[in-house]
Amino acid sequence: MKYADISGLSETELNKKTTELRLQMFEARMKNSLGQLANPMSIREARRDIARMKTAAAAKTVQPERNLSREARALSKAKSVKG
Repeated sequence: MKYADISGLSETELNKKTTELRLQMFEARMKNSLGQLANPMSIREARRDIARMKTAAAAKTVQPERNLSREARALSKAKSVKG
C-alpha cells in the first residue's frame, strides 16, 4: 500500500485498516511458526503498512505549530523573547 493512498483516508478508516492489518500479521506469524506460510515477506509488508497507517494517523492529529517551517518557528521564538 502506498502512503499517497493511505493519507486520503479518514481517521476511523485508518483505525479500521490498522486493526485488519494487525490481525493479518498475527495470522501470518502463526502460520510462519507452523511452517504453513507460503510467503514470509507478507509479515514484513504488513508491519510496514501498519507503520504507514500510524504515520498517516499521527499526521492528521499534528499540532499546528509542528507544521511551521524553521523560519516561522524562529520568528515566533524571537517575538516571544523580545516581547
